[in-house]
Formats: sequence, C-alpha cells, structure tokens
Amino acid sequence: MNPSVELCSYPELDDRIVIVRAGDEVDAVFVRTERFNVLIDTLGTPELCLTALDLLEEQMKVRPLIVINSHMDWDHFWGNAAIAGRAPIIAHAAALDRLRDPSAREVLRDKASQDSRFRNVDLIGPDITFTGSMTLNGGDLTLELIHTPGHTPDHIAVWIPELRICLAVDAVEYPVPEVWSKSADDLRLIRSSLERIRDLYARLIIPAHGRTYSPSAVDENLAYFQALADRVGSLSESQLADPQLASSSGLRLEDFVPIPDGMPSDVVAFYRNCHKTNLGATVQAHLEN
Repeated sequence: MNPSVELCSYPELDDRIVIVRAGDEVDAVFVRTERFNVLIDTLGTPELCLTALDLLEEQMKVRPLIVINSHMDWDHFWGNAAIAGRAPIIAHAAALDRLRDPSAREVLRDKASQDSRFRNVDLIGPDITFTGSMTLNGGDLTLELIHTPGHTPDHIAVWIPELRICLAVDAVEYPVPEVWSKSADDLRLIRSSLERIRDLYARLIIPAHGRTYSPSAVDENLAYFQALADRVGSLSESQLADPQLASSSGLRLEDFVPIPDGMPSDVVAFYRNCHKTNLGATVQAHLEN
C-alpha cells in the first residue's frame, strides 16, 4: 500500500516552498517561482506523484512545471511516469549511467515481487542532463543545481540563494547519511559534498529524510564521519579485520549518534546498514593511508 501524501512546511520556511511528504518514506519539495514551478523528485510510485500533483494543483496555477530528479534511487524517481510528456525532467548526467545499469531493473523486479504497488512502475529517465552545475532562473528565485556526489554518483542538491535555503535531499541525513559504497573514494566524495553544503552558510537545510531543517545537521554529519575516522584509526589490524566490527562496543551506530525517539524499527535497521557501509568505507580509507 502506498503511504499517504501530505503537504507540509517548517518554521521560517518561505511559503513558495512546500514539503511533499510521502509518509515515513521520503520528502519531495515543490518550489513556486514567478516563471515556473519546480518539483524536486517524484516520490516512489506514479500514483504517489499524481496524488502530490493533485494536492499542489491550486498552487501550480498556469505556470509550467519543471521536474528535477535529485538522483536515481527508487524513492526519488519511480514516480516519473506520472510526469513523462507533461514536464521536462532534469538530472545529472551520471543518472543515465545508473539508469542503464542492469541493477536498476533488478531493484524494480525485487521490490515489485515484494509489494504490488511497484508493479506499475516504469523506469523513466531524465529528458535533460548536465555536468558540473546548472542554474534555473525563475525570476524571483534562482535554483542552482549542485553536483554533490558521495551518497550516489549522480546526486544533486538545490541551492536557492535568495532565501539561503539548501534542499540537500540525501546528501545530508538525520541521524546519519549513507555513503555510496565501502570505497574510500566515495567516502571522500560525501565528505567533500557535505563541506560544500556547509560552506553555503544556509539559513535552512532540508534533507529528504529525517524531518529536520536545521543547518546543524551538516556539522553533525561531518562530525560523525570524523568520529568514525578517529575511532578506526585507533584500532589494531586484527580489530579492523573483524567482520562484526559494526556491532562492537564503541563502534555501533548508537555509539556515534542518538537514535531519535519513536523512529520506526525498520528505519533504525536501515540506518544501521548505512552505518555499516560508512564504517567499511572508513576502514578502507584508513588502510589506504
């Protein structure tokens, strides 16, 4: 069953920006400018995306719609079929590599076999891609699309300088972000992306998970990775080789960050897996130095 979709806001959030929340699954974001509307991500199914568009209808008026896919993770772009042919879809060029990889269809097959709501999903890619960065000039608001790899190779965040708001999507997460792989290169990329977002000196930073808007989340994410590096650096070779390292006292998720009260058990399990990957990347980086 699809989660319910609702429109939300945060204190001090400009009314031209609306959080489109699909239960505990993911947040998309709608931005209204003088010249066009922008939807950052299309949620996890076409049905969810259509529901969101219905809820947003009054705010959309007659302005054209532009869609941005922040990255090719299922919960962020599997709703694209609801948009295809109605609005241009923009993503980073690396998104095409991910979409063409056989693993993209493997994920869809696996999830469709487990949950019927994914059986009508078509993998629809972007119409327009870019490398580096891209700017959308909406008249009153500017949306700067910034390549922020590390969580995934194709990940982009959106910076709105007039409001000093960064839509960080999955580059920033609460309680912890997830690095793309256990590669030291990906660890360096996510830390670099976090530093780039930090150096924007945003007034609000809005990720797609965690229901936070505080800029302190970026510093907390960076502090988490630094703490990981410090503790891994103090371990012996035999400890580093322990396959149960992520379960060892002092190296568990809760030894680095508090687990929010009321967080669903499946979400906690997800972040434990994130932590395990992050720890593996940190070990690899330590071994390479």
